Amino acid sequence: MLDEKKLLNYRIIISISIIITISLFVCLLEIKIIYSENNQTTIEKIIGVNMKGMYTSLNYERFSSISFPSNYYDESFKLIKNIGLNHIRYVLYWEAFENNPSLFLQELKSVADMADKWGLKIIYDNHQYHTSSWLDEKRGTGFPSFLFDKNLYPFDSGVTTSSNSTKSWWSSWWDRNITYEDNNTKPDGWSLQVKFLKTIVKLLDYHSSTIGYEILNEPQIFSQDQWSKIKKYYQYMTDELRTQTNKTIVIDMTIPITFKDSPINLTSENMAKIIPKDQNSIFKISLYGIPKDKNYQEKKLELLSNVSKIAKIPLYVGEWNHVNREKKMTISNTTVIDDTSKINAITSDLTQQQSDFFVNKFNLLQVYGWAFWNWNYINTPPQNFNLINITKNGDILPTKYFYILENSIKK
Repeated sequence: MLDEKKLLNYRIIISISIIITISLFVCLLEIKIIYSENNQTTIEKIIGVNMKGMYTSLNYERFSSISFPSNYYDESFKLIKNIGLNHIRYVLYWEAFENNPSLFLQELKSVADMADKWGLKIIYDNHQYHTSSWLDEKRGTGFPSFLFDKNLYPFDSGVTTSSNSTKSWWSSWWDRNITYEDNNTKPDGWSLQVKFLKTIVKLLDYHSSTIGYEILNEPQIFSQDQWSKIKKYYQYMTDELRTQTNKTIVIDMTIPITFKDSPINLTSENMAKIIPKDQNSIFKISLYGIPKDKNYQEKKLELLSNVSKIAKIPLYVGEWNHVNREKKMTISNTTVIDDTSKINAITSDLTQQQSDFFVNKFNLLQVYGWAFWNWNYINTPPQNFNLINITKNGDILPTKYFYILENSIKK
């Protein structure tokens, strides 16, 4: 018969064993619950719109007669959130920053604060279109004018993406030969751009609404040897930004996308060469037409999807809509240029069926996310590029395309 001391020890051991067993069971149960919940809930896809602001773009200079609503961001984000969207690709321009850094950064801070309030997720897009307003006075925007040598790149000499000035400038950019003389120093364009991007990161990185940063919208390529040069550019930019942020970095497709014989030798394998080594990057593409029946848009989407697979990087449709294009002759400096990229603003449109097709296609591709083009307080052609109109009183009124997009999301 056990004495009382031994019996007490056995009871203590048994009690401890029971406690440990119960604890292990609870832990396993909690793990099972967490695992089950994660299995049933996929990572939230970002779906949203591109948005343009005021001082962050050249709108306030080119359209100074149009008033900017004081409640633009609050009301816009409310409308966007209420139809089931959770994402903004915020379009901004380096040359707008150089025009007025103070107002530029003030507006960005307001955007981030308001996005925090509404629970929206933002990618900040360093955008360029036709390179710069220096090369295309009416439509171009992006790089600041101090990066253009007046003797090499005359003002307004790049109204098409195939102009000699455009080709020459981008070739020098990839060779890292674009410089700017400032106070007896001569920094190159790459280091100046990363300085600009770091200013944005410093301002926005702590916001819960900030997903990440897009290095450069749709850079242009003109020769096959530039694939490796673009890779060096993206790697440099990524490495520099990683000293300040761990958030997502967006790598853009190059333009042009052409399947004709060309000096760039466009293949998925070649474009995949531009993707830098990084643990948290996504690959952004644009799609402005219905991809089906082996048409140009379907070939384009297949090529770009393959880039994503080869580089093992998530695919992000950063711009999409539907437009009709026509062949049109453009005259610049008394020279006739054949430009096939003109949008026909009259015949371009987006139907409910087409919008549904896009959204379903993106779901099938299991893309990282998408952003509809466009949310802008300025009414620009074609009409389906406008999800809102601003009244004379400053009220924000959704257009029919807003409701088309809403319906596609609900379906």
